Amino acid sequence: MSNFVGREAEIQVFSEVFQSREAELVAVFGRRRVGKTFLIRHVCAKHMAFEFSGVKDTNAARQLERFGVEIKKAFGLNELPVKLKSWLQAFSLLSDVMDQSATSSKKKRVIFLDEFPWMDSPRSGFLTAFDYFWNSWGTKQSNVVVVICGSAASWMIQNVVRNKGGLHNRLTRRIRLAPFNLKEAELFLKSQKIQIKRYQILQFYMMTGGIPHYLKEIRRGESIEQAVDRMFFAQDGLLREEFDNLYPALFDNPQKHLSVIHALAEKPSGMTRKQLIESCHLDSGGSTTKMLEELYESGFVQTYLPFGKASREFVYKLSDEYTIFYLKFIENSKASGEGTWVNKSQGQAYKIWCGFAFENLCLKHIAQLKKGLGISGIYTEQSIWRSEGNAEMPGAQIDLLLDRADHVINLVEIKFSNAVFVIDKKYAAELDHKKMVFAAKTATSKTLFLTLMTNFGVKKNDYFYNTIQKELTADVLFE
Repeated sequence: MSNFVGREAEIQVFSEVFQSREAELVAVFGRRRVGKTFLIRHVCAKHMAFEFSGVKDTNAARQLERFGVEIKKAFGLNELPVKLKSWLQAFSLLSDVMDQSATSSKKKRVIFLDEFPWMDSPRSGFLTAFDYFWNSWGTKQSNVVVVICGSAASWMIQNVVRNKGGLHNRLTRRIRLAPFNLKEAELFLKSQKIQIKRYQILQFYMMTGGIPHYLKEIRRGESIEQAVDRMFFAQDGLLREEFDNLYPALFDNPQKHLSVIHALAEKPSGMTRKQLIESCHLDSGGSTTKMLEELYESGFVQTYLPFGKASREFVYKLSDEYTIFYLKFIENSKASGEGTWVNKSQGQAYKIWCGFAFENLCLKHIAQLKKGLGISGIYTEQSIWRSEGNAEMPGAQIDLLLDRADHVINLVEIKFSNAVFVIDKKYAAELDHKKMVFAAKTATSKTLFLTLMTNFGVKKNDYFYNTIQKELTADVLFE
């Protein structure tokens, strides 16, 4: 617990929960390995009265048996007064022992139900029983906090957050736990006494994202290349088999989810819903909508609205760093063993991939980019933009648009490099062309600032001064 870093906003939510004078029902969700259980145990350590975790693909009888064991352990019981045969009975027992162990203290007592979706096995009646438990007992306990948590974010959204039955509007707080941003990742590595430069942190983040469980696998005195070799290419590497477990752990029937993931992996610039339906042979109805929503809610896919387009023209992009890296370099690779990644990382495929990965990373750090530009206080809408070419005017694509309320649009060009970036005559002409095409196609009256985002900065030559109005370096992403 001494190595706990970040999560300030989530800690503040729990601080408010513990000061509340009412019963609290808190839902925490987020993708696998993001640190949900670790966070809850950390902030609730002094308040924990009972903790239970569901097990995937386990029937109700076995779950209830384990539930009874945990009740005995938590409340110091030698025997249970009754053998648990239903969830209704289990929650009735839990409320009884909570009442019997109550004190006059007003200190909040936490009931933590981890992997909540996995308790809802077929025909178990779990959700109905929990609904009754909360509404008949929980809501009357001003010093009780029930925390429910699950990696299957889509299940949590559909069955708890948007519940149409007895749990409708019953949640008092909900926390979507996101991966660490780059600042938090850096702080976490420092807490682990890992001393590596920001460029190496950036590289590892582009491969795995800000997942604490992955970050903590980096060893002291180990280069990022060595870490990737060990985690991805060693026979028993942590991240070599992770992909096979990741999606089945979150979705009951992940085949269609995986078909979308593979399709998006082939199109880093993204695909529309129509393109995904055609490419993956999906139906155009509600099941596809639900499946895409599940991928979005679980953090694997992001949506972006191209500048000037209607909401139905959203572009879906694969955003989970680990998935992108795995499908590109691991899934069909026969290479393994020490030194594998050192060799692969010298190839052209990796250099091209870095460009897309760095762009993806920047799109996740918009707040940091705005701070770097000094526009944090200005209302801004972000989007992407591309224009198909024709005989009269070649096409153009802009990585990121920041459309500002102060009548300025930043046209952000994102370039990954391992040294100071140099704008030459050809690239300067390309940037001028993009700006010209955007102005002509959109007929915007706003001022356009060409903005260049690079790792290590830009050489200040004539092409830079004649083309670029603003520049940012990767350091701003760590702010």
